[in-house]
Amino acid sequence: MVKKEIRVIGIDDSPFNKFKDKKILVVGVVMRGGSWVDGILSTKVAVDGNDATKKLIEMVNECKFKPQLQCIFLDGIAVAGFNVVDVQKLNKKTKLPVVIVIRRKPNIKNIKKTLIKINKQNKIKLIEKAGNVIQVNDIFIQLTGIDLEEAKKILKIVCTRSLIPEPIRLAHLIAQGVVFGESRGRA
Repeated sequence: MVKKEIRVIGIDDSPFNKFKDKKILVVGVVMRGGSWVDGILSTKVAVDGNDATKKLIEMVNECKFKPQLQCIFLDGIAVAGFNVVDVQKLNKKTKLPVVIVIRRKPNIKNIKKTLIKINKQNKIKLIEKAGNVIQVNDIFIQLTGIDLEEAKKILKIVCTRSLIPEPIRLAHLIAQGVVFGESRGRA
């Protein structure tokens, strides 16, 4: 049984200008369930780089909340454009299950075409390793280190104010607020 106050982290990146910005802010929000914020983490990653996995592993493993964390939620498989997260490595190095949350069903074929076009085909393997895209209610998820039933139980607890997990929603708002001075649009 999943406890109502399960500690999870939701991670999202900040908005950025791909022509100007070299590194961007990534925010992690640690919550108990979907209603109590325990802490905020942050790191910086290279735009379209290859350091997201390493930076997220460090951010999670070096935080004081690590012993209580039960799951990592990512807003998509990539941060800072095409800085794709190796979710299997993230799972292995943090010893935490990883749930990728996607608002709309991704067109994997188009993503692969784009990566080939911009000469980043090495990232296709990371996308393929993330597993099948599964629809759960009105969102889509990919799972690493956790089964679907367990993920559904956790999602039911942490999706309190929208379709997406509250820690991701808050990470999104915080990242925008830091970059723009206030949050904008939909979280």
